[in-house]
Amino acid sequence: MNQQYGGVEQQQRAGRRTGGRWAWRAAVAAVLIGWLVVGSLGGPTVGRLSEVQENDNANFLPQQAESTLVADQAAKFTDSESLPYFVLIERDSGITGEDLAKAKEFLTAVPKLELGNGKTIGDYLVAPAQQVVPSQDKQALLVTVELDQNRADEVVTEGETVLFVVAEKMREEIREVLTPTGVQAYVTGPGGVFADFVVAFSGIDGILLGVALAVVFVILLIVYRSPILPIAVLFTALFGLALAALVVYPLADANVIELNGQSQGILFILVVGAATDYALLLVSRYKEELHDFESKYAAMRVAWRASIEPIAASAATVILGLLCLLLSELGSTKGLGPVGAIGIAGALVSAMTFLPAVLLAFGRRIFWPSIPRVDHVHARDQVGGRKLWGRVSGLVGRSPRKVWALSALALLLCGAFLPTFKASGISQDELFLDKVESVTGQEELAKHFDAGAGTPVQILTPVDQAAQVVQTAMKVDGVGTATASAAPGVPPKVVEGKVLVQATLKVAADSPEATEVVEHLRTELDQVSPDVLVGGNTAINLDVLNASERDLRVIIPAILAVIFLVLMVLLRSVVAALLLVVANVISFGATVGVSALMFNHVFDFPGADPSIPLYAFVFLVALGIDYSIFLMTRVREESIEQGTRPGILIGLAVTGGVITSAGVVLAATFSALAVLPILFLVQIAFMVAFGVLLDTTVVRSLLVPALAHDLGPRVWWPSKLAKADQPTQA
Repeated sequence: MNQQYGGVEQQQRAGRRTGGRWAWRAAVAAVLIGWLVVGSLGGPTVGRLSEVQENDNANFLPQQAESTLVADQAAKFTDSESLPYFVLIERDSGITGEDLAKAKEFLTAVPKLELGNGKTIGDYLVAPAQQVVPSQDKQALLVTVELDQNRADEVVTEGETVLFVVAEKMREEIREVLTPTGVQAYVTGPGGVFADFVVAFSGIDGILLGVALAVVFVILLIVYRSPILPIAVLFTALFGLALAALVVYPLADANVIELNGQSQGILFILVVGAATDYALLLVSRYKEELHDFESKYAAMRVAWRASIEPIAASAATVILGLLCLLLSELGSTKGLGPVGAIGIAGALVSAMTFLPAVLLAFGRRIFWPSIPRVDHVHARDQVGGRKLWGRVSGLVGRSPRKVWALSALALLLCGAFLPTFKASGISQDELFLDKVESVTGQEELAKHFDAGAGTPVQILTPVDQAAQVVQTAMKVDGVGTATASAAPGVPPKVVEGKVLVQATLKVAADSPEATEVVEHLRTELDQVSPDVLVGGNTAINLDVLNASERDLRVIIPAILAVIFLVLMVLLRSVVAALLLVVANVISFGATVGVSALMFNHVFDFPGADPSIPLYAFVFLVALGIDYSIFLMTRVREESIEQGTRPGILIGLAVTGGVITSAGVVLAATFSALAVLPILFLVQIAFMVAFGVLLDTTVVRSLLVPALAHDLGPRVWWPSKLAKADQPTQA
């Protein structure tokens, strides 16, 4: 009878196991099907993100900025805002009569050039093309073509905008009409520069993502020594990006968030890097549990539960840090906040749903040829052993104070060069690392005309003070001419009791020197009347610089406060949270110091965009803290069972390999930004890549564990773990 009941009970248990397996299989299939749907919808959307970009600095300034107020008022003086293209024609031996005739022929032909959508360039101009202007040295001619700025982003064909196509059509006409005569001709000015930006960023959808994925794939092959697993991780990143694109595209299209070329490129890198990091942590823990469990489902259950807290905390830290960018006064910086946060959320969801489903679908075979077996061999067994991280943990355990003191000293020495980091802005011709036509044209333009020609400073003044404003402006060093008249002998146009004065600068309108002139001009004109406002492109650059400096003062403390609170809740400790934040701030300072040395003396960069320090801080502190989170959550887990100091050494030995691999992957992923010939992105690529490697090899490997080991149980204050350096049931 007992045998009969025993047999029935065995059959019931077997039935429950079979039913459980089928439930798991059904869940895995449902998750995979769901992600295939997301991928099929989101994949094409990723390629369409460039359609909803906005790359005009003027639109990113706050409404109360002086240049914004001028722009709003200046629009009333014309039927529409213009975006000028300058066509510079030059001959070193001197312009001939034939050259002048050909230039007039070109000028007449431009409005008739067809764009491919049934319209011509003339349909998008704010006014007929102006006359040909000869230079005083008689070696150059200048033609100005004014595009309607409000229609520049309209799509002509195959995703190409009016802004880009107009530049391309004029360059084609130059090759046909002007080049055969032996002159040099360039399409430059704001329109030409923006068109070249379109070309530079055209690699974002394909080249950037392709390079990033290829680099990650090679690294994963080395890390996993498996041909299958890296593919699963890469698909995790791609599906995370597809999910993010499905959210970002409609929000950007509806102008809820701002998306520009820089934030789109950073979105791609963030998702690929973060998804890969999360995948590395989950896969490492899953493989570890497969040594203890015969059932892949049981191993995944334990691994997922152990991984979700540090991964979710890491993602939350980055998301909240990025959302602090909403405090920015600049629309471009403010837009990166939600764009990046959505990307991190997509990476988190993909890594914690799609990847586990793929791992379960393939089972242990996904690790082929190094298939883990049930042998109860644990990573913690390597503490004090001959393997790299066993030796590192042994070093930290033997001499913790010496290790953290030397590590901190090295970081502080690097940080000593931080004040030499130049982030006061650069001119447009320095934004490109490659020599593009608009930059060459701008350089040649400055040889023959006032460097600020065609991009005047706009001064809005009450009509009764216009004459005094013109006289005051002319006395400012760096100002070439100033006039309130549209043409000689023509009275100035008065709108609502105000006049628009145009001032031409002697220096390039987009240069740092020009911003100094405008700053001086504002100071002088404020003495004339507080109602006089100075705007224009140069003033926009100045206001961007001022807004960036303000953002540094406001956003950095906000990010540090958010990160500190997240860490305090996660680790149940004030001391551990404070230790990690201070360590990462020191690491950031060291990264900026080394970057200053490299940018100034090795790469010979002219300077940096004023937003670079803030962007670097967000990525380095918010992302760099990830690795300390991965370490300290495992240390806390081990400390509960082993005691604090043994737990620190075990946590360091166990997580060393996977966290270092994650850091290398993220550094390599950000390095992919360097394939785009834009100075801003190359500098961000270097700073983040170097900073992440510094975090993984020095901060997380030496400084943080050595400090924590030296503090002992006190590192967990005020939790129960702080009471004794022995196992506890905290």
